[in-house]
Amino acid sequence: QGMLVFIISGLVILAYCSQASNERTYQEVVWAVCGKLTGVLCEVAIAVYTFGTCIAFLIIIGDQQDKIIAVMAKEPEGASGPWYTDRKFTISLTAFLFILPLSIPREIGFQKYASFLSVVGTWYVTAIVIIKYIWPDKEMTPGNILTRSHHLGPSRCWCHVSSVPVFNSMRQPEVKTWGGVVTAAMVIALAVYMGTGICGFLTFGAAVDPDVLLSYPSEDMAVAVARAFIILSVLTSYPILHFCGRAVVEGLWLRYQGVPVEEDVGRERRRRVLQTLVWFLLTLLLALFIPDIGKVISVIGGLAACFIFIFPGLCLIQAKLSEMEEVKPASWWVLVSYGVLLVTLGAFIFGQTTANAIFVDLLA
Repeated sequence: QGMLVFIISGLVILAYCSQASNERTYQEVVWAVCGKLTGVLCEVAIAVYTFGTCIAFLIIIGDQQDKIIAVMAKEPEGASGPWYTDRKFTISLTAFLFILPLSIPREIGFQKYASFLSVVGTWYVTAIVIIKYIWPDKEMTPGNILTRSHHLGPSRCWCHVSSVPVFNSMRQPEVKTWGGVVTAAMVIALAVYMGTGICGFLTFGAAVDPDVLLSYPSEDMAVAVARAFIILSVLTSYPILHFCGRAVVEGLWLRYQGVPVEEDVGRERRRRVLQTLVWFLLTLLLALFIPDIGKVISVIGGLAACFIFIFPGLCLIQAKLSEMEEVKPASWWVLVSYGVLLVTLGAFIFGQTTANAIFVDLLA
């Protein structure tokens, strides 16, 4: 809960810097405010993080579909069935039918309609987990309740990467309005995460699956609906993350070619489709054929601290240092100090989570 203030302030800082610099993506804001070196580091971090997260999204789709198909086919889970129930086929079919068409458009404003259903689904999942904790099914037996955590997983919060495009997709992009929107969104997210996490852990104890819905019986219809909502949520989240990653690739390519973004419009569509296809196919193949990709994703998860704390902190510091006032008011020193705090906190979290993921997930 204490991190909520830092998370919200980071989103507001990014919106403020986007408006001040007239840039429309996260990495372009960092480029404009912090300079070339920091901008390149930001672009590389976004590309790696969004690529890994897109792979994770496809794996999540497969996990939920396996449970749903087991119920629909009325076969024991894990048993070999017809070819059209194979995990590789179902993930590929879903990805080609839904994710690819949603990933090709140039803008992400249309996603607001699908995202509304995603929010409704998220609330449904939370409600189901809480209800199942209060009135548990007889066949569910909890494991031991641990009083200490032996593994602190990396922080994952990709909303900052997509926040700048979303802010600029608003009908009237204003920092004050944006502050209210992100505050409400973060409070709702906190309630959802806490409700799902706490009740799921108390229901199953140490035996709980990292994806809590996988801990419930496949034949539970209420949970099956929740799984369908999770698939819907991921289907709408992948294109948003892909949009951010594609924008990074586009920027790097144009700079490598020495062509300003605003002057290279003629081939934009062809290039966008090609970039989308390459990104989509690579993430799909890795999700299908590399079973231990989750360990790699857990390592890059520490990059989230850079997007939540470090880059917004650097942007705030640079924005205040660029002001030409001879006498700095107290508010100037407060904001610069807050920027330094964000960078320091982010560096600590990034180092801790990355080291922990390497030694626990990769070397264990």
